[in-house]
Amino acid sequence: MFVLSELKTTVRIAPELFNLKLPEAIKDEINRKLANKVLYNVGLCIAMQNIVHLGDSIILPGDGASHTEVIFRYIVFRPIIGEVITGKIRSCSREGVHITLGFFDDILIPPTVLQHPSRFEETEQAWVWEYPLEDGGKHDLFMDIGENIKFRVTGEIFEEASPVGGHAFNDDKNALAATTDKTPYKIFGAINESGLGLLSWWAQDNTNAEEGDDGDDITEENT
Repeated sequence: MFVLSELKTTVRIAPELFNLKLPEAIKDEINRKLANKVLYNVGLCIAMQNIVHLGDSIILPGDGASHTEVIFRYIVFRPIIGEVITGKIRSCSREGVHITLGFFDDILIPPTVLQHPSRFEETEQAWVWEYPLEDGGKHDLFMDIGENIKFRVTGEIFEEASPVGGHAFNDDKNALAATTDKTPYKIFGAINESGLGLLSWWAQDNTNAEEGDDGDDITEENT
């Protein structure tokens, strides 16, 4: 779910920060620019791990600030395709089930990969799994807001966009992908497998199975 990405940029340190040690000032500046932001085709930046290399610092004419080329490693949120993750239901719509991890909200389970058959209840604004019973009937299992849900990551989309405030991150492939009108990074998941979906579904299923076994034992003893 979290990976280490090695990145390179040139960091500008303003003169008023020259009293700080250079690595400390650079780390603070990089975290200020990257923390909780999305890098295109990299992922959601969390925090710096370490600085790998510091180049020579130069001061440009008429600027006064130092400019240092830095290679560093950053902790990034980017789940592997096929990875199973547990989150919480944030909301439901006809588009599908929207999931949050607390620090990341742009996760969608489309209707086609919910447990089958499922339907959307407009009045409740919730998806419902029509769980089939042995007698041919069905039992409605609602996907309510706040429920813990386990899903498999099936895809991701990065939206390429201009950086906020016009600050580039030097490498084009590492451009900041955060804007106000686009979702810079979106994850898609699926729950159409046994064991996936609401955690309460399978806990209840195991409990029912145990109770069923107890019932069989009692019947046999009475016979």
